[in-house]
Amino acid sequence: MGRVMIRKAKIEDVKQIQSLINHFAKQDIMLPRSLNEIYDNIRDFWVFEDKHKVTGCCALHVCWQDLTEIKSLAVDKSRQGMGIGRKLVEACIAEAGEMGAAKIFVLTYQPRFFKKFGFKKTSTASLPHKVWAECINCPKFPHCQETAMVKRI
Repeated sequence: MGRVMIRKAKIEDVKQIQSLINHFAKQDIMLPRSLNEIYDNIRDFWVFEDKHKVTGCCALHVCWQDLTEIKSLAVDKSRQGMGIGRKLVEACIAEAGEMGAAKIFVLTYQPRFFKKFGFKKTSTASLPHKVWAECINCPKFPHCQETAMVKRI
């Protein structure tokens, strides 16, 4: 019998995570993730599991000494509006605090959602490690329409 829970991702979840993320990437509302990228970063991911199916995911990535990032937040369309995204973000924020991070940021098309958690708009220039480590290789760089937001922990 399946349970509903938020938990750290397992290797067996990778294909479901990729399917969930890339469903939204095809709609151009988030960046796609390769299987290799997800396997390389599986320890970053939290998932929402319902009856042995991953219906939500979110990653917390350490960028630098004092900086973490929430990325790849996706919730199956049929499960949106039920608080799953909120619970995933809360898990990432709690984990960042436990790790001793000073700041957490997000690049998002949904700034109102993240504002509810205390994130405030910032410029991408204030996130140099993100810009030069990952954004520089993005096909949308430098014309990204995502909003950069940051929260002090």
